[in-house]
Amino acid sequence: MLHLENNGYGPEHSREVVYKARDLAGDMAVSVRVARVARKFIELDVSVEKDKLDILIEKLSPIGHAVDIRHVFEEEIDKEQGITDGIFYFNNERFWESHEAFEGVWKKCFGREKELVQGIILMAVVFAHAQKNEQGIGIGMLNRTLEKLGTSPSMYHSIDVDKIRSKIIEMQQTNNLVTFEI
Repeated sequence: MLHLENNGYGPEHSREVVYKARDLAGDMAVSVRVARVARKFIELDVSVEKDKLDILIEKLSPIGHAVDIRHVFEEEIDKEQGITDGIFYFNNERFWESHEAFEGVWKKCFGREKELVQGIILMAVVFAHAQKNEQGIGIGMLNRTLEKLGTSPSMYHSIDVDKIRSKIIEMQQTNNLVTFEI
């Protein structure tokens, strides 16, 4: 996962950014799969050999300077750390990484808690779709997200589940996805 500073792009530019990145790195053995556009950064899902990463970053600099690089892989993580990481990533608009962190938590849950965490994961995925200018897909996922959250307790660790539920209802009423912190 490569994060570049955002120099004026919006989610509506997601495909344009992917094509531009592919063109800029066209002479390299690299795969640029998707771009998710947040307010402060552009998140590129890329595959490149480790020894070619600096070259790729230089080639992509016309899009924006690198602000973070993270090798994403499925890892075993402590449940509490997964919750902490998931919240951090969510609140910093790194929704795909939030999804990944909470998925690690989800694997350690049972029963109703598993459903609740799945609802939080779905909320992160909703916003990841919004960052790819796929508002319709995200809005379409809100009902399922609300179902998974169900009538869970109002707090899950430090996450205000009631706030998530009310934000979902607002977004359904306005038919517009608006990011928030958990």
